[in-house]
Amino acid sequence: MEFQLLSGDQIRQLTDCQQVFEAWQEADRIRRRRFTGSMRWVERNGSSYLLRKIDRRERSLGPRSTETEAIMSGFQEGRARNSDRLAGLAARLDQMAPVNRALRLGRLPTIAARILRRFDGADLLGTSLLVVGTNAMFAFETMAGVQLSADMIATADIDLLLDARRSLNLAAMSAIGNEGLLGILKQVDRSFELPRARSFRAANRDGYLVDLIRPQQRDPSADRSSTGLTDVQTDMEAAEIAGLNWLVNAPKVAATVIDQRGYPVRIVAIDPRAFALHKAWVATRMDREPAKARRDLAQAGAAAAIAANHLHLSFDASDLSALPTPLRERAADLLPADETARDAQANPQIPNW
Repeated sequence: MEFQLLSGDQIRQLTDCQQVFEAWQEADRIRRRRFTGSMRWVERNGSSYLLRKIDRRERSLGPRSTETEAIMSGFQEGRARNSDRLAGLAARLDQMAPVNRALRLGRLPTIAARILRRFDGADLLGTSLLVVGTNAMFAFETMAGVQLSADMIATADIDLLLDARRSLNLAAMSAIGNEGLLGILKQVDRSFELPRARSFRAANRDGYLVDLIRPQQRDPSADRSSTGLTDVQTDMEAAEIAGLNWLVNAPKVAATVIDQRGYPVRIVAIDPRAFALHKAWVATRMDREPAKARRDLAQAGAAAAIAANHLHLSFDASDLSALPTPLRERAADLLPADETARDAQANPQIPNW
């Protein structure tokens, strides 16, 4: 499998951008968790009280005292410092974006990046939602410091795997609001719509598709898992797809990639080994279109080579034990003989002959 290796300049720029973005993300997490909403003093029954407001809810923190004055002062000063830090880091990312484009680091489609940032900011990415399908390969190539051919990663949609085993935290519930997942998509592009209520697919006016999928249950009559992020009747409902139980239980990876405008975004996806094995399985299904099956196999081979040769991950490792044995045995078909042998030598007690 041939890859375009990143140059020294590209690696340095990518690393610098990832570090700045991680700092921005941490500052933004602090903003969302500590400095959202407002505080104010109000007069009630001749006394002054400190009120804290978040969204539409407002609660009292107590009457005016040395303690509540310190709370107010700490909130105002901390928010000012946090705002200044965010502005500085944002300006730095703006400066780095054209350099990233010039160095041809920008790979992920802009619309996909904007969607993922919204999900990440809502505490959904990596918890309730995982990136599967072609977009996961942007994470794999970034982790390996390589670039795949454009035809292998070309895509006009994004597939999101719903992990209904995890309940939403308060921050995620607040971010989703009354419009559900579709409401978050509309924050990115107001033209996103569903063809019908509770559809698994949303599309914008440019034809970009967002698919919500979930594992198919062996016994539908006993299925008690959630079919969507919310019960909103106008929201998306995940489509059941066979074989996705393997992916839900597989290891996960996270990588900061660069979008086509030169800005960083975090992708949380399934492990490249699980991706490769699943793609190879999908390609053998009788209902798979031949053209798509060929692309599936090409992507499976690329992900397998990245995992074995660049990330030094073994297909025999215990962290893949949740995958069926016949599925894991397909690794031998995805890697050339010398690469399979090299992968088998992942034991640190054996020389890498």
